Amino acid sequence: MKKGIHPEYRPVVFRDPGADFAFLTRSTISSDKTIEWTDGNTYPVVDVDVSSASHPFYTGRSRVLDTAGRVERFNQRYGRA
Repeated sequence: MKKGIHPEYRPVVFRDPGADFAFLTRSTISSDKTIEWTDGNTYPVVDVDVSSASHPFYTGRSRVLDTAGRVERFNQRYGRA
């Protein structure tokens, strides 16, 4: 690998404020905000809108769409030739 062309790969905290959920991982993303983690160290923090704690697919709160009803409605409206 060439020296000096790769971004710094370091520990970063990703936080979902809506679900009050955060996890520590490694990333190249940069942030001006920092947070003190449970181990006593300070890490950059990135706020995300959706995480596994708030996404309906992972929480089991997903909606089942009535696709058959939609197809019938489409056929009634535009008809099939």
